[in-house]
Amino acid sequence: AILKSGETLISELKELISDDKICGYLLENPQVVYVEKPFLLLEEENEPGEEKMAVTMKPWIELTSDTKIPVPPDWIITIVEPINDVKNLYEEKVNGQECTVCAD
Repeated sequence: AILKSGETLISELKELISDDKICGYLLENPQVVYVEKPFLLLEEENEPGEEKMAVTMKPWIELTSDTKIPVPPDWIITIVEPINDVKNLYEEKVNGQECTVCAD
């Protein structure tokens, strides 16, 4: 999800519905996603459209023990399905394994 604040989050997400209208979203284990392009010079250049990037995550709200956080619907700009590498990284992170992935 992309928030109105510009943050990119990955999370299990559920719609909160009242009177057949979405009144919010419940984010479970939300993580802020950071994407960095490596600054290493490689002898072999990547194919066009094949840029590498480093993806890391940290808890969205670090000073809480809450794992389920409600968010009003007007704070969500868009919701998309993450690529498999990022989804796997998220699942490893919320299951207690710390890692960084390089995605194409």
